[in-house]
Amino acid sequence: MISKITSAAVLGIEAHPVEVETHIEGNIPFFGIVGLPDNAVKESRERVIAAIKNSGLKFVHQRRITINLAPADVKKEGSAYDLPIALGILIADGTIHSDKAGENIFLGELALDGSLRPVHGVLPIAVMARQKGFRSLLIPEVNAREAAMAGPDLKVYPVRNLRQVIDFLNGEQEIAPFEIDLLALFHSAVRDLPDFHDVKGQEHVKRALEVAAAGRHNVIMIGPPGSGKTMLARRFPGILPDLSLEEAIETTKIHSVAGILPMELGLITRRPFRSPHHTISDAALVGGGRIPRPGEVSLAHNGVLFLDEFPEFKKNVLEVMRQPMEDQQVTISRALQSLTYPANFVLLAAMNPCPCGYYGAPTRTCTCSSVQIQKYQSRISGPLLDRIDIHVDVPAINFKELSADRLGEPSEQIRLRIEKARQKQIERFRELPKIRFNSDMQPKQIREFCRLDESGKALLKTAIERLGLSARAYDRILKVSRTIADLDAQDQILSQHLSEAIQYRSLDREYWA
Repeated sequence: MISKITSAAVLGIEAHPVEVETHIEGNIPFFGIVGLPDNAVKESRERVIAAIKNSGLKFVHQRRITINLAPADVKKEGSAYDLPIALGILIADGTIHSDKAGENIFLGELALDGSLRPVHGVLPIAVMARQKGFRSLLIPEVNAREAAMAGPDLKVYPVRNLRQVIDFLNGEQEIAPFEIDLLALFHSAVRDLPDFHDVKGQEHVKRALEVAAAGRHNVIMIGPPGSGKTMLARRFPGILPDLSLEEAIETTKIHSVAGILPMELGLITRRPFRSPHHTISDAALVGGGRIPRPGEVSLAHNGVLFLDEFPEFKKNVLEVMRQPMEDQQVTISRALQSLTYPANFVLLAAMNPCPCGYYGAPTRTCTCSSVQIQKYQSRISGPLLDRIDIHVDVPAINFKELSADRLGEPSEQIRLRIEKARQKQIERFRELPKIRFNSDMQPKQIREFCRLDESGKALLKTAIERLGLSARAYDRILKVSRTIADLDAQDQILSQHLSEAIQYRSLDREYWA
């Protein structure tokens, strides 16, 4: 006999239907799985046999069982095929006699006693099931909250064990679909992020971060130890506009595929803040591995990637970021497949100006030689530095600022200004779907939206000649000045906007000249 039921495979962050075909014949004991399964799928044979027996059912030992996972040219990975394989066998041998199986997608890892364990990548599968017109999804109970984020059009049935699924398909037991008010959950998210009013002094750095947040510009902060670089970076997500529902689902899909989504959360409602250690490998940063998985740049999608001690990262690790910073996605190619993960993040980098950290400090003496300083700073290449729009100096805080009782401006007020500036960008780029922020502008849009008057052109010419900036840095200055004008609610880029943008490239001269 033959049976067919549907499961799913996740490639990148997109899911695709997988048809689980089961054929039982003859009297020769055999259990084979074909269709490009990995080792975890092949091992499902032992889990399925034990789960069926321990669920009080008889397993067809003296028969030839062939499982085909179609399409056969797509790699099948993980333990989520345990449940559909077990159900396929039970339908083919007549234990399950209902036709309801064809209306559902099935996922789940089986324990030896027949209970179901959670699996990764449920949200992309639920989104695909809704788009493809499937009526319902039967998944482990722990995954139900995550799957329900796909929307109310798809019924999500949480199941605890194999026996419960069998009784449900045979009409002997009812299972209540898992229900959740997605919009209410999304809007009830609590903003309890660190606030900028805790930061004493550093007003020019706060301003630079405000400009970065408004136009989604990358930032590097340079200053001595203890000047507040990390403190400022950790408060940066608090001034970013809230995630939209679409962004939240897209971000959650990545974390679900990576297997780091907290089960009790279901939906990520805050912008991610990723801060990997400087010992990270290039594969962990941009993604990779034998089975390609998203790296830190993708886990920071729609959020912030903070790289502290920037020059301490291996040079090859930093250089592999150049492509995702430009393309806002990462493509990982392997022999059998090529996967693409989104990587649209704001890069915040922090570093000391020299190995001891006190080069240029007015109150401390630098103990580094000129050769050591040059070697330390040269770990960051010119092409990478060109891709960072804003360079800002973070000096040590003096006692007067540190002991002041007055709190700084709260993040909420800064965020309101940023939202107004972003709204201007939304209106400006409404007819350009691939461009959302000023930092995304290509040369054509720069010529159209970043026009300068004669005084502005003269000012920029002088800056380019004196600082020796590259063509890419020229474009970055225009993009940042456009953002500053948006914060100032001006349609025309004025000289003061251009001057501030040029100031954010002054570290090219001060440190790397």
